[in-house]
Amino acid sequence: MLLEGLETLEVLAREGTMSRAASRLFITQSAVSKRIANLEHRLGKKLIEPDGRQVRLTADARALLLTVAPTLGELKGLLFDQLSTVDTTALQIAASETILTAYIGPFLQDYVRQDAHLSFASHHTPIIVERVRSGDAVVGIGAGQIKIPPGLSHRTLMQEPLILVHHQPPDYRQRLACLSIDLSIPSNRHLEPLLLEAGLDPVMQMNSFFAVAHIGRLGLMPAVIPLGVADIMQIPASQRFALPIVIERPINLLFRPSVYERPRVQRLIDCLQAHFARSQPSQLKEGI
Repeated sequence: MLLEGLETLEVLAREGTMSRAASRLFITQSAVSKRIANLEHRLGKKLIEPDGRQVRLTADARALLLTVAPTLGELKGLLFDQLSTVDTTALQIAASETILTAYIGPFLQDYVRQDAHLSFASHHTPIIVERVRSGDAVVGIGAGQIKIPPGLSHRTLMQEPLILVHHQPPDYRQRLACLSIDLSIPSNRHLEPLLLEAGLDPVMQMNSFFAVAHIGRLGLMPAVIPLGVADIMQIPASQRFALPIVIERPINLLFRPSVYERPRVQRLIDCLQAHFARSQPSQLKEGI
């Protein structure tokens, strides 16, 4: 199938190896090879070349993806809208790592007793958006500011406060160098001007809030993290400090409008929204 081959080529371009592409697609390596070979035969072009342990896309493959990638995800989503689902159809929730760990994990522990055919995976927010858009995930929960593509619905589940973690109280009377998440990621960019306004200079940035929190807890540098991360890592109250100004990151739920018409998915979305409503920041801030 042409669409299947294009999807496989797109995943292979991101993952770099047949084995990682196979894991991402939940198929075997031989199936990945077969799909690419069929696509090459269909197009009459060589699309991949060996590159050590990895594979490299040919110029023709890169040109092909440049042309079809913008519409491939939406086409997959439109096909997903037509997919018939039953109570045993596997449905995936895609979520940010920190949100999955701090909030959704406890929710799923109880919810899977009602629906045993749910799965979940953690991704950065831009990938979450794309997986929901393409129908690879039925629901996405991303943190930070998200540019919602046309055709997706979203609901803001909460505004999660950020706090400072350090081994001693901060002195906010002078500018304070701090550690933060990578602020170059689009969903995190809104945080940088707020941190600067608060007198915090993010001189070091890392890719994981858990790594940021761990370094802050060790006392190497004050660290700015979401409150949920502090809770899941059981950081003591003596190492948690409110920021000079309120800084929050939105947590958004994303889905294709068509899926909400399905009772099973509607129940999942409504229960997720109710779960987050019980964990509003006004309650969470009591732990600071």
